Amino acid sequence: MANIANSNVVPDEAPTFNIKPLMFETFVCTMAVMAFSALAGPVARVTGLEAWQIGTAMTAAGLAWVLMARFWGRLSDKRGRRPIILFGLSGFVISYASLALFIDFAMQAAVAPIITFIGLVVGRGIAGVFYAAVPATSAALIADHVPPKQRTAAMAGIGAASAAGMVIGPGFVGLIGAYSLSIPLYFTAILPAIALLALWRVLPKVKLHAKPDMQSVSLTDKRLRRPVAVAFVAAFSVSIAQVIVGFFILDRLQLDTSTAARSAGIALAVVGIALIVAQVAVQKLMWQPQRFILFGGLIAAAGFIVVYFSLSSVILWIGYGLAGFGMGWVYPSLSALAANSVEAHEQGAAAGTVSSAQGLGIVVGPIVGTAIYGLDYGLPFALIAAMLILAAIWRSPK
Repeated sequence: MANIANSNVVPDEAPTFNIKPLMFETFVCTMAVMAFSALAGPVARVTGLEAWQIGTAMTAAGLAWVLMARFWGRLSDKRGRRPIILFGLSGFVISYASLALFIDFAMQAAVAPIITFIGLVVGRGIAGVFYAAVPATSAALIADHVPPKQRTAAMAGIGAASAAGMVIGPGFVGLIGAYSLSIPLYFTAILPAIALLALWRVLPKVKLHAKPDMQSVSLTDKRLRRPVAVAFVAAFSVSIAQVIVGFFILDRLQLDTSTAARSAGIALAVVGIALIVAQVAVQKLMWQPQRFILFGGLIAAAGFIVVYFSLSSVILWIGYGLAGFGMGWVYPSLSALAANSVEAHEQGAAAGTVSSAQGLGIVVGPIVGTAIYGLDYGLPFALIAAMLILAAIWRSPK
């Protein structure tokens, strides 16, 4: 484990760190992203898109994340966390609002499916480029100010905020989506702008400068093999579960479009509630990150096995709840594990590396999930259950 006291990063000032602004930003951005996921299936049916096209659009954001997360993380080591977070979130605000306008126009004007498809891919890709700066830099900011033994709990606080967004966002879509698919898009587009204003006012103005002669964390750094592997599998699993849920409900459960939107929204809201409960438990139990990853991965796998066999919305919600609880232990733990594995001047690069692994999972997940979905509606859930079990029990060599 890295000796955090051996810091080669010099803060210009050392104000008391407040995690609440990051929690708020995470809450509203997660609410926006998850609301879009809940609408993906119904929007596809209205605009004439196929499941693979929605999967490709989701992949565009993940690809941008893969390519940019390490860049933003390393840049935050040199330029400071605050300017990178604010710049990335500003770009996300503009691109997400533009995407919402385009989707609404495509639904109302009966735009040709190929044009809608291209617009979704481009819009999601641009949004991913900018938002890649936010989670990586936020994780590094926490690592800058929170002692190693408390990082899992701090990351769980961010995770709880994300979970609250998962509850409210899809829940809102579930209530309103049956009457209008446009209103949720516009409502959630406003939220990141509010977060930007909040961060601009209260985010600590601390500049951290890595010395120019310091070696950056490499993609193959052995210290990060475990968190990188778990990050990929976790993001791969979640991205499949998000993009498939609407289609699974339509095809396996044979529900109409409006009812399917409501059911998908409830499923994702249940995930959010389970995440909140799980992350409260993280703060109480104070286990080591490796232990949370083991048990969390196995619980999440059990949840997806339940989904595989589900024949009703209620069973599907139970499965998603179990999966959400397990992920609530995995996500903050992998971030803390990565932060505890490197030196202080490497936090941005390490967070960016783990974030890139998550982005890769988001790239590959929708492609693989939608490709095998046509073979069997439950097959994507069986695959991610198996991968989670392997990730939970696997140990990287020393």
